[in-house]
Amino acid sequence: MNIKVRVSYEEDTKYAFLICKKIEESAKIRGTGIAKKDPEYIKSKMIHGNSVIAFCNEKLAGFSYLDIFQNKEFVVNSGLIVFPEFRKQGLAKIIKIKIFELSKKKFPHSKIFSITTSNPVIKINTELGFKPVSFNELTQSEDFWKGCQSCANFDILTRNHRKMCLCTGLLYNPNTDTKIYNNKKNYLYPGDKIILAYSGGLDTSYCLRYLIQEGYDVHTVIINTGGFHQEELKKIEKRALSIGSKSHRTIDAIEEYYQNCIKYLIFGNILKNNTYPLSVSSGRIFQAIKIAQYATFIQAKAIAHGSTGAGNDQIRFDIAFQILCPEKITLSPIRDRKISRKEEIEYLKNQGISICWDQAIYSINKGIWGTSIGGKETLTSYHDFPEEFYPSKLIKSKSEKLELEFEKGELVGVNQEKENAIKNIIKIEKIASEFAIGRGIHIGDTILGIKGRVAFEASAAIIIIKAHHLLEKHILTKWQLYWKEQLSNWYGMLLHEAQYLDPVMRDIEKFLKSTQKRLTGTVNIILYPYRFHLVGIKSKFDLMASSSNNISDKYGEMNYAWTAEDVKGFTKILSNQMKMYHNLNKKEK
Repeated sequence: MNIKVRVSYEEDTKYAFLICKKIEESAKIRGTGIAKKDPEYIKSKMIHGNSVIAFCNEKLAGFSYLDIFQNKEFVVNSGLIVFPEFRKQGLAKIIKIKIFELSKKKFPHSKIFSITTSNPVIKINTELGFKPVSFNELTQSEDFWKGCQSCANFDILTRNHRKMCLCTGLLYNPNTDTKIYNNKKNYLYPGDKIILAYSGGLDTSYCLRYLIQEGYDVHTVIINTGGFHQEELKKIEKRALSIGSKSHRTIDAIEEYYQNCIKYLIFGNILKNNTYPLSVSSGRIFQAIKIAQYATFIQAKAIAHGSTGAGNDQIRFDIAFQILCPEKITLSPIRDRKISRKEEIEYLKNQGISICWDQAIYSINKGIWGTSIGGKETLTSYHDFPEEFYPSKLIKSKSEKLELEFEKGELVGVNQEKENAIKNIIKIEKIASEFAIGRGIHIGDTILGIKGRVAFEASAAIIIIKAHHLLEKHILTKWQLYWKEQLSNWYGMLLHEAQYLDPVMRDIEKFLKSTQKRLTGTVNIILYPYRFHLVGIKSKFDLMASSSNNISDKYGEMNYAWTAEDVKGFTKILSNQMKMYHNLNKKEK
C-alpha cells in the first residue's frame, strides 16, 4: 500500500465536503465526538496549510487539522479522521505525528492539546509526549468549547462546568519536553526502539537505566573485538537484562577486525607517535560498524553510546553512525547531560542498582590488540602509572626464546607451531604478558585538539610489529621502506581520527598489501622481564644474504662486484651537482 501524508494546500479544498461527511458518520457510529464540521472552516485550514491530508494508493484516506487559541498560547490538534476502508493500517498514527510536527514547526512555543474518547488516539498522543490533564489546564477560549456543541455528550460537559466529560484531555508542553530532536528534524518519542552500545560498565549502565526511565524501548548490544571471555560476556548480558534491557545481543567481530584492520596495522608497522599500537582506537570503528548494522536489522530508531564529551570515542561512534545509518538519531546521555561519574553512581544507587562502581578507580578497555588504562595518573603530565594497576603481572624472571613465522606479511606460526593469525596473537599475548612486556604511556593529540595521556599494555602487538619491521628491513628495498613509512603514518593517523571509512584508506591498504608479497621468513626473539631483544631473521628473500649478480654478502669487507675505479667514478658523478653549487657559492663571496 502506497501511503502519502502531507501538509494540505488550496487544491485540496475539493475534498472538504467529503471529509466533513466522514467525520459526521464516524461520530454517529461511536455515539460521541464532534458530529459536524463546517466545510468552509475546513477549507480555510487547507488554504493556510494548517491541516494534513492522507492518501492511500492516491485515494483520499484521512485528515487532521490544527487551530490556535489565546493569542497562540494553545494549539489544538483536532478533526482526526481515517476513512473506514483504510483503518487498521497504522495510518492514524502517521497522521497524528504529521499534524503534531506541523504544530511544533509553526508554533514552537505553544502548548499543544487534544481531547478524545479514542483509546488508540490516547495511546498515540502519549507516545508523542502528551500528558493526561484536567480540562482547566487546556484553553479557556469560548470559541474552542463552542465547537463541542454538536457532540452527543455536550450536556455532560456543561453540567460539569467544563471540568470533565467523556473525553480525555491531553496536553503537550514544549517547556517540559524531554523528547530528543536531531538536526534532521526527526523526533524520538517514548516507546521508540533504541539500541545501546553496552559494555557493562558504569557509563553504559547509567545510559541504560536513564533511557528506560525516559520511557524508551532499549535493547543492548556488545561487540566483542577480543577483550572479553565467554564468562564475562554472560555476566554483561545478565547485568543488562537485570537493569531492564528488552533484549541483549553479543556480536563477535574479532575476525572482521583482524582482516580489515589489524592485518594492515602489522603491514604498516603502525605505532602512534612511535609508541602506541592503536590498541583500542582501532577497534572502536568496527564496534560502531557492527552496531549500525544491528540497529538497521532490528529497525531501531536511535543508537545510544556512553561516551563523554571529552574523548575520541564519541567522534568515532558519531561519524560511523552518520555515514552508515544517517536516518537514525544518535544519543549520548552522559555527554548531552554533562553527568559526572559521581552523579552516575548516585543515580544508579537511587534506582536500586549498586555494583560497587566506586571501587573501579581505573577505566580499562581491552581488545585483542591490547589494553588501554585511564586513571588519575594519566590526567597529569608527571606521575608514572602504578605497577599494580596494570592488568597483567610479572610472573617470569628468566629469559625465554620466541620464534615468529610470517608468510606474505601475516603471522602464521609461533615457536614452530602453525595457527591462524588470531590464535597466534592470543598465544603471543599469553606468553609475553608474563614478562610484563608491552607496557607504556602514550601521549598524543586527540581528535578534538587537546593533549591526552593513557597507559597501555600490548605485548603481542608490540612484539609482532617490531618483529615484522625487522623482517621488512631485510627484504624490502630502500624506497619501499621509505614510502611505506610515510603512508603507514598517514594510515595510523587517519584511523585514530575516525577516518576509516574514507576511500583513501582502501587505497593505502592496497599499497601496504602489495609490499608484503615477499615478506616471508622467521624472526628470533629473546624475552626478558619488561623487555625483548630481536636477535635476527631467516628468509629466502633476505637482500642482505643475496649473492645474485655477483653482489657480495659481506658488507664492509672486500667486495668483488665492483672495482675501486668503479667507486671513484660513482662518487664523482654523485657529487657533481653539489660541487657546482659550492663552486658558485665561492664566486658570490
